[in-house]
Amino acid sequence: MSDEKAVSIPQQSGGTRAKDAGADGEILLKVTGLQKHFPIRKGLLQRQTGAVRAVDGIDFEVRKGETLGVVGESGCGKSTMGRLITRLLEPTAGTVEFEGRDITHLSTGALRPMRRDVQMIFQDPYSSLNPRHTIGTIVSAPFRLQGVTPEGGVKKEVQRLLSVVGLNPEHYNRYPHEFSGGQRQRIGIARALALNPKLVVADEPVSALDVSIQAQVVNLLDDLQEELGLTYVIIAHDLSVVRHVSDRIAVMYLGKIVELADRNSLYKAPMHPYTKALLSAVPIPDPKRRKAKSERILLKGDVPSPISPPSGCRFHTRCWKATQICRTTEPPLLELRPGQRVACHHPENFEDQAPQDTELLTEAKEAAAVLGRVPERPAEKTKKTKKVSDESGKSSGESGESPDGPGKSPDGPVKASEASEKSSDPSSDK
Repeated sequence: MSDEKAVSIPQQSGGTRAKDAGADGEILLKVTGLQKHFPIRKGLLQRQTGAVRAVDGIDFEVRKGETLGVVGESGCGKSTMGRLITRLLEPTAGTVEFEGRDITHLSTGALRPMRRDVQMIFQDPYSSLNPRHTIGTIVSAPFRLQGVTPEGGVKKEVQRLLSVVGLNPEHYNRYPHEFSGGQRQRIGIARALALNPKLVVADEPVSALDVSIQAQVVNLLDDLQEELGLTYVIIAHDLSVVRHVSDRIAVMYLGKIVELADRNSLYKAPMHPYTKALLSAVPIPDPKRRKAKSERILLKGDVPSPISPPSGCRFHTRCWKATQICRTTEPPLLELRPGQRVACHHPENFEDQAPQDTELLTEAKEAAAVLGRVPERPAEKTKKTKKVSDESGKSSGESGESPDGPGKSPDGPVKASEASEKSSDPSSDK
């Protein structure tokens, strides 16, 4: 009877409160200007000669009951960011607020009560579990460290947690080497859920698993969030997994967030060129599209070193739209559409933020050559649209009628646009 109380009453009621709070937009985690620079020391005196800028000034918020997905290439700072917000690493600068309380520089003793509310699922299930300890000892460690005695005893609670994540409670006395990769990841999830946390940071929870096991673990995370009202920050490489589990998605590049948007907006109309390149690499398992040619964007070169990142926009060395302002001025993370924040001077699917800068950099021309096409200059499309509107306005003014008025062909503006495009197309002479 006590076991039933432990299963149903606390978690389910907490889950309902969390979902209601998330609907009201209550902020659980707020990160402002977060930085982490790892010093590089050389010589006999170990003097600092530089620093690896793993995370270099990021801002975001996580609301109760939602899932924030974080994606990006290897080395962009995703895992470091996850360890910073759980305070496994000490930030170099910036603030981390949890439930309105600044936890950026709390001492180990002051952090101990907070550890009950913030837990982490690590990337590698093979190295995150102590091979010398049994599963019962591993999952019961949070109770022992926090001095918590669950109702019915520790063993009974650990066996309940194992059943919650889909394992046999009789595995209590087994060792990690007796389990498969997916089962070990479930053990890590059970350990993270032991103290009923409010925020769970999952660092690539399915990257080391087979595809079939990935689906099981992802569905488990979804079910646990709905039942227990958890808030997730999920770090992953697989954009298909992120799309399935996330409410909002943050795209990181070289220690910075370049785009932050809700799931539908990001996948339907990405605004940062880097996001567009990432999404173009996602395979679409559709037999009907087997012979269809997909537009794959191949980026030029490798990611620059975080020791000396490029000036201005950090993506300008690989971007096919980069101009001089991209080299000299770092774009701020602005909300160009409701719920969609982008750091780009020449965003996709939106008007230029720097229409006066039209000359492409040499790097942009080389990146366009890698794509196998000659792109328009960033402001060329804006000028073309403006020219068409001016011509249509002039013709309507001469006739004394509106473009859609009587006696005006509805195809008039369309023909003007076609004429403008034909005049700017070199192949129109053929």
